[in-house]
Amino acid sequence: MRLTKQTNYAVRMLMYCAANKDQLSRIPEIAKAYGVSELFLFKILQPLNKAGLIETVRGRNGGVRLGRAADKITLFDVVRVTEDSFAMAECFEDDGDVDCPLIDSCGLNAALRKALNAFFDVLTQYTIDDLVKARPSINMLLGIDDLAPRRTVAAPAA
Repeated sequence: MRLTKQTNYAVRMLMYCAANKDQLSRIPEIAKAYGVSELFLFKILQPLNKAGLIETVRGRNGGVRLGRAADKITLFDVVRVTEDSFAMAECFEDDGDVDCPLIDSCGLNAALRKALNAFFDVLTQYTIDDLVKARPSINMLLGIDDLAPRRTVAAPAA
């Protein structure tokens, strides 16, 4: 299984916000840190906001922050929001357009479903907080320490 760029950068955006936890993060800063377009990050922001993983604050001093504590956002939460399909083979798809006579009794289908569930189980074991804590120098690597002091914000409720 290969995750999309959208999922990859959604996780990165959440990591940035977690590392910058005492301040609002701005999309242009996040885009610069990762070398991607602001437009791409704004596209990713919508499903994250809708799912409550990120909150947006409007206005001149606005920005984004985590929608809940970093240790309460699992990788599975992000993948579930950002991936369109988990079909590992055509027989996983629900469109009824499969020509295989073994569709209801296939060992491959059962094995792939078991593998996919194991993948999901592992993703539930890791949080955004785990990813940020694994890199003590993350703020320096993302250029967060270099940002001018800004208005701090209250952290989201746990």
